[in-house]
Amino acid sequence: MNIKHVQALALIILTVALSNSLHAQDAGNGVQKFMAEPLEIHGNFSARGQYYQEDSAIGAPDVPEQFLMNGFANVIVTKGAFSAGVRYESYRNPILGFDQRYKGSGFPYRYVQFSQHGLDVTAGNFYEQFGTGLLLRSYEERDLGVDNAFDGIRVKYSTKFGVYLKGLIGKQRYFFDLGPGIVRGVDGLVNLNEAFGALKSSKFKVKIGGSFVSKYQEDNNPNYKLPENVASYSGRLNLSYKGFGFLGEYAYKMNDPSADNEYIYKDGAAMYLSGTYSRKGLGIVLSAKSIDNMSYRSDREEGLNNLLINFNPALTKQHTYNLAATLYPYASQLTGEVAYQGDIVYKIKRKTPLGGKYGTTIFINVSKAFGLDSTHLNDENAARQGYEANFFKPGQQEYYQDINISLERKIVKWLKLKAMYMNLMANNDILRYGGINGSWSGKIYADIAVLDMTFKLKPKHSIRAEIQGLWSQQDMGDWATFIVEYTFSPNWFVAVMDQFNYGNPVHVNRIHYPYATFGYTHKANRISIGYGRQKAGLFCVGGVCRVVPASNGLTISVTSSF
Repeated sequence: MNIKHVQALALIILTVALSNSLHAQDAGNGVQKFMAEPLEIHGNFSARGQYYQEDSAIGAPDVPEQFLMNGFANVIVTKGAFSAGVRYESYRNPILGFDQRYKGSGFPYRYVQFSQHGLDVTAGNFYEQFGTGLLLRSYEERDLGVDNAFDGIRVKYSTKFGVYLKGLIGKQRYFFDLGPGIVRGVDGLVNLNEAFGALKSSKFKVKIGGSFVSKYQEDNNPNYKLPENVASYSGRLNLSYKGFGFLGEYAYKMNDPSADNEYIYKDGAAMYLSGTYSRKGLGIVLSAKSIDNMSYRSDREEGLNNLLINFNPALTKQHTYNLAATLYPYASQLTGEVAYQGDIVYKIKRKTPLGGKYGTTIFINVSKAFGLDSTHLNDENAARQGYEANFFKPGQQEYYQDINISLERKIVKWLKLKAMYMNLMANNDILRYGGINGSWSGKIYADIAVLDMTFKLKPKHSIRAEIQGLWSQQDMGDWATFIVEYTFSPNWFVAVMDQFNYGNPVHVNRIHYPYATFGYTHKANRISIGYGRQKAGLFCVGGVCRVVPASNGLTISVTSSF
């Protein structure tokens, strides 16, 4: 057991011991009040294991260990204003698709926290976000293998007059170690309706915020003289009035040569705008963003999802249906893009000709992403600046397009239908999906249709069936997916699925991907078992993606909380 393991265990022991020792003391009302607070211990546990079989037909590799596992357990102790926690993680060895640098076990997350009278202090590990995340967002997305938690000190203070402040300093998690760079940041938010008494009852709400973030990393590059301190700042505005809302944030970053941008000395900028309108039966969201050279990491040499300080949200719909979600999802382009998205949700009233007896809900989504309108600099003196860009002006190169419409309607008490049509374009020269046939060069065009039917047999018993189709003349051609799921709510379910790449231009790759799964839930415990083929593809959340390789075998998942 190394020193980090000892420290993590000592953290929990110290917290419990502190409460016990104070119980024996009488140091005044403060201690007595503290001891009157209940001691609570809670947490959660999860383990996922996969048994692999080699399957050359789908490209599933031979796994020497045969069985791989990812698991973790959180334990959190709270007593009054104090809390402490640790997370133990074990990857023996990481399941396919996860970075092999996770291999091993340990306590990568541990913290103590004090919160009282508006002051909140955390020592150890923590997650944080400033504004929309354009400058700073640390978070965990376990299914993607993303965890860029800070290790350091964070202080937050909330005043009684509408001012909220944050400050932090620390390094970021890098698998079972820490990245080389030091990140420092402050953030402030003013709620004008709380700050000024005359506005407290106003229906017009105003919030103004700003952030400053800086990273330090030693310059050890033999070829370039690199800035060791890279500063950035942002401002944001949030307005709302009755059913209308607006959120805007602009961020600026000093020049930050890195592996992402091929070591150019160009400043970065980003802007995110979102407008909303809602009333009974109608919701509208319009969003736009521009990202120009805003890759921001605490290690300039890193890539993929590692050691990112900020977050670049994707303005595309997060689909849940298999063919729409895993074959050609959009991954945000860190170095530059211009994107737009519009969402409309409209509910047609029940007991009308179009609404039917139970009402009909329509979802319309349109999203489009472009490259920057930019000009590369050829002048020898300006070559290291890389390019000049017209901010917020889309370039001629299209990256992605998604136009989709969905309908939901309850036909009778025992039958509910959902239908979706999606038209997409994905530029594979930029997004580089790859596929069974190898990487396709150029744009991929596809149409996707889904019919989702739920039959309620009797109370707590239902059958759900999905029929999905994808039609494309590029890459892997046409696909079909069929799913049947039987649920006995809330305890268990069983489902079978088959994906068939029936239109693949390479005949030997016209392959079936059958998969069956069973799940059981009892109170806070959930167990699921699955067996079959899983195709290679991408798994994405919010524009951040992980490559999922093809596999064939058994999957077991166990989760619990207390």
